[in-house]
Amino acid sequence: MSKRLRSSEVCADCSGPDPSWASVNRGTFICDECCSVHRSLGRHISQVRHLKHTPWPPTLLQMVETLYNNGANSIWEHSLLDPASIMSGRRKANPQDKVHPNKAEFIRAKYQMLAFVHRLPCRDDDSVTAKDLSKQLHSSVRTGNLETCLRLLSLGAQANFFHPEKGNTPLHVASKAGQILQAELLAVYGADPGTQDSSGKTPVDYARQGGHHELAERLVEIQYELTDRLAFYLCGRKPDHKNGQHFIIPQMADSSLDLSELAKAAKKKLQSLSNHLFEELAMDVYDEVDRRETDAVWLATQNHSTLVTETTVVPFLPVNPEYSSTRNQGRQKLARFNAHEFATLVIDILSDAKRRQQGSPLSSSKDNVELILKTISNQHSVESQDNDQPDYDSVASDEDTDLEATASKGNRQKSLDSDLSDGPVTVQEFMEVKNALVASEAKIQQLMKVNNNLSDELRIMQKKLLGKDAN
Repeated sequence: MSKRLRSSEVCADCSGPDPSWASVNRGTFICDECCSVHRSLGRHISQVRHLKHTPWPPTLLQMVETLYNNGANSIWEHSLLDPASIMSGRRKANPQDKVHPNKAEFIRAKYQMLAFVHRLPCRDDDSVTAKDLSKQLHSSVRTGNLETCLRLLSLGAQANFFHPEKGNTPLHVASKAGQILQAELLAVYGADPGTQDSSGKTPVDYARQGGHHELAERLVEIQYELTDRLAFYLCGRKPDHKNGQHFIIPQMADSSLDLSELAKAAKKKLQSLSNHLFEELAMDVYDEVDRRETDAVWLATQNHSTLVTETTVVPFLPVNPEYSSTRNQGRQKLARFNAHEFATLVIDILSDAKRRQQGSPLSSSKDNVELILKTISNQHSVESQDNDQPDYDSVASDEDTDLEATASKGNRQKSLDSDLSDGPVTVQEFMEVKNALVASEAKIQQLMKVNNNLSDELRIMQKKLLGKDAN
């Protein structure tokens, strides 16, 4: 952390003391119990990070701290602050409430259903309202008032809205003004640092032009956030963007390790995906990396003598209603990949992400969306009892018409440095990482077993207690 948490800080959801987690996109600090509910909601609802045991980009942490200190929680609990809410019996959770159902129901209502957010008067055309809010966002990001921008985003303003009159996006405006915390907030809500304005310039260009070098460097990092996260998961280090090294891809020096026919076929199918479908697959794998890393931090920071498995474990990616059922099924099946299988998939994605950005020619075969992860799974013989079902029904939604994603994505690829190096990792380094991942998964399985045993013992003790009370 950039600074020590003050003792006065409390959980945004139950007011418990000493919160140790943050919800990045909500601008709040939360306790362990409430975090267990946030994790089950999924990243599309709440993006959680541990305040001390998760690496933070300094300005991202500063953005969350600023939102928390300036009362961002009142955005999500607006109607609860109305005296009429107290009269009607509506209240927030408190530290003494049980996680299930009390805290869980409150947190879902607060963040998933946005039940307490201030509502604008209804209009006939919601798209007009969103457009107006997005135009207000353009004006607000010039200032350091983060909570105003978060409020606009909570009401439906679009972080990547292209202003038809001004010919740019909110991130262009924030970059011109040197507002790095606004840029962090916009990026969390989906703003693309590579989008070009009507003059063909990106937010990175304006940050550099204005002498905001820290902001420019951070925007480049955000641009490569997905591949950086995957590389850090495998190697424990990130590329050197300042010197034009944008990718780290472990190289398998021993060609006998992963060159089976199925492996080759899987990689070929990966390469033949359209940019849109490849991007969706990469995002799904990013979310799975986040789930696995957060699980590891979660298990390492909990009091295992009181850990109850049923209420804390997130065994696979939660359902995102914005995605098709096919894509959600595929996302959940990523959890079945063991450490080596998952690392192989991540390496293939990193390799092809670099190939696509450099503009290397695609395979001449047509886009093949069918069961790419089924092939990868079969390569490693994952759970043979499910061979009658595809291990990944589709890599994405049914939208296969968007062949090249957006024009801005293509322009972003052209605008970045073309002199990229792999920064190859030796096979010894890769095997060390692989062994560490295997050991980590074994430890998690052991902890899960201990948790199950503790849960069984707890049930037995409760039954004995009930029996004594009956006598």
